[in-house]
Formats: sequence, structure tokens, C-alpha cells
Amino acid sequence: MRAIHVTEFGGPEVLRLVEVPDPRPEPGRLLIDVSAAGVNYADTHAVEDSYLSRSALPMVPGGEVVGRTEDGRRVVALADRYGGYAEMTSVQEDLAIDVPDSVSDGEALALIVQGLTAWHLLRTVGRVAPGESLVVHAAAGGTGSLAVQLARMFGAGRVIATASTPQKRDLALSLGADVAVDADAEGLKDRLTEANEGKKVDVVLEMTGGPVFDESLAALAPFGRLVTYGMASRQTPRPVHAAQLMGRSRAVVGFWLMHAVGRPGMYREPMSELLEMVGDGRLKPQVGCVYPLTEAARAHEDLRARRTVGKLILDTSR
Repeated sequence: MRAIHVTEFGGPEVLRLVEVPDPRPEPGRLLIDVSAAGVNYADTHAVEDSYLSRSALPMVPGGEVVGRTEDGRRVVALADRYGGYAEMTSVQEDLAIDVPDSVSDGEALALIVQGLTAWHLLRTVGRVAPGESLVVHAAAGGTGSLAVQLARMFGAGRVIATASTPQKRDLALSLGADVAVDADAEGLKDRLTEANEGKKVDVVLEMTGGPVFDESLAALAPFGRLVTYGMASRQTPRPVHAAQLMGRSRAVVGFWLMHAVGRPGMYREPMSELLEMVGDGRLKPQVGCVYPLTEAARAHEDLRARRTVGKLILDTSR
């Protein structure tokens, strides 16, 4: 089968299309003929071995797949051993979820990591209460675009989006954000406060790191929560000291989806809710560019350069 193979850590240039052996059947695992694979920002960290979990070589990247099982079921799944950027892969049986006919491949891929992440950021970690103000960074991206929509459905108050271009900010507004501001770190605290009608904000969903994290923390109101779930800038924020948190009754909470997988009620149940929302039209995942498998490196280049919106897809047939 064809697969993207990584034999040395690095940037997009290490992604190479090769022929590798088909995966073999194993007890407790499903073989999937992959019709499409999702591209996630975490994949760019995995191929340079800078993610939360260490990568091992050689590897086939990709943790999100949709396709058919040997008995014909159409499923979306987390690829627990990576392996998604390939024509076939093997996944744990309990990580595969049947996809309704009303949900497209791209929509299903948008939900399995980014949709679940957005759900947990709002419900489990951020615990956004009705009426609370919310900042969604990278609001035109896969997770951010879903978080904006879910926030509206879950009863958040003023939803403030950030994005790097006017086009991306317009998209966030069309998805339900009340206001959208420039994502640049310089002066961000003041822009967020102004966007919240002169008041500090209650919850921030932050995945950039570096100065954006620092400015977001400074924008929090008393009892506010900053939820950090990524470091796209590859810059480390300034250390956070206890006095900074105590002095304004603020909280910083981290989130990684893999800690939710396997816990009762934290994987299949929210995924079923998300699929139902998409099926009846309440939730509209933003499917962005669809790249041939042969252009996986270009997908990573575009993602790292912030040229993309929504969910990026690899079409394994091309």
C-alpha cells in the first residue's frame, strides 16, 4: 500500500510517499481501508518529535481516519499508533465509531479530534457557564470554528474570536462570534478587553503559546479560566507563579484529548452528540483544503504557515 513514511525527524520535507506492507489483522483491532485522513496541527509536532508524547521512527503520521472496515462498516477512528496517512491502517475496535450517511467523510474527520477537543474545552475543562464571556483563539481553524458554534449552543455569553486575517475573522463572525479581533500578540490584552465591552474575560481557549498565552492570561477576569491545549507558535510562555493566580482568583488549565479517550462517557458519548448535531444541521464543520496523499508535505507547509481554514483532509485515492 502507499503511505507517507518518516525516517528522520524534521519539518514537512521529511514526509515521503513510499510503498509499505499492508497492516496485518490483530485481535481487538480493525483493519480500515482509508478513504481520507485528517491533518491535525499535532501531526506537525509528531514528525519533528516535539509533541507531548514522543514519536518513534520509522513512522506513518496521522491520527484521524475515515473509511470502511472489512465487513463494510463506514467508520471514523483515532489511529492510536498513528498510521493515518496511508491507504490502510489498523485501529483499536473501541476507537472506531460508525458514521451516519448524513455526515460526510470530511465532517466526520473534523469531529474525531477537533470536535471532541472543542466539546471538552467548553464542557469538561473550561466549564463555560451560561452568560460567561469566551475568547476562542484561531477561530477559523478546525477546533476554533467548532468551538465558536458549540459555545453558542451551550449558552455562552459574548463570544470573542481571534484570527490572523480579515477573511478568517469574517468566517468566525458568520459562525456565531459576536466580535472578531486580530490575533497578533502585540496589544492583544487590550483588544480582548475592548471586545468584551471594557471588561476582562471569563474563559480563554488558547493554543498558540508564547506572548499570546501571556496576553490572554492578563485579560482574565477574577475567577477566569485560561485553557491551554496547544503551542502552535512553538514559543514557551513566561512562567506562571502562584501569586499571579491567587491575586486575581484566576486559573490555568491544560487539556490533551488523549486523557479523555478511554474514560467512561468522555469519548463515544460526546462524539455521538456531535455526529447528531452535524446530521441535523445544527453544527457545520468547516472542511478546508483536500490534498492528495502525494501532497501531504504541502498540507503541513500550509498549516504551519497559517494559510488554511477549517479541517484539512488527505485524499488517499490520489
